[in-house]
Amino acid sequence: VQLQASGGGLVQTGDSLRLSCAASGRTFSTMAWFRQAPGKEREFVSHISRRSDGNIYFAGYADSVKGRFAISKDSAENTVYLIMNSLKPEDTAVYYCAAAATSRSMNWRMTGSYDYWGQGTQVTVSS
Repeated sequence: VQLQASGGGLVQTGDSLRLSCAASGRTFSTMAWFRQAPGKEREFVSHISRRSDGNIYFAGYADSVKGRFAISKDSAENTVYLIMNSLKPEDTAVYYCAAAATSRSMNWRMTGSYDYWGQGTQVTVSS
């Protein structure tokens, strides 16, 4: 199993970016994005999960990004996207995608709920 994250870069305040995370080897019911700024712990950004009763997906967001970021999944390509709008300097971090092996309900805001991690992509927002 591999998670390949891409799409990071250097942007200015107010700009937008789209991060991609391509999964290979298997499909996942839940995938997520976390980020880690220098000197800080890795923190939850967003997750997208498939409901057990069908192909309906639901998403969760950290309060700090709610209304600015949007997560989506292309099931055919097994890829998750994070669209980041109105970027702020405090969004600067390495962004990691993650995937959970289980389809059971977990606390998707915790790093321990995920079994696979991508290599990270740097997002830098200048003021």
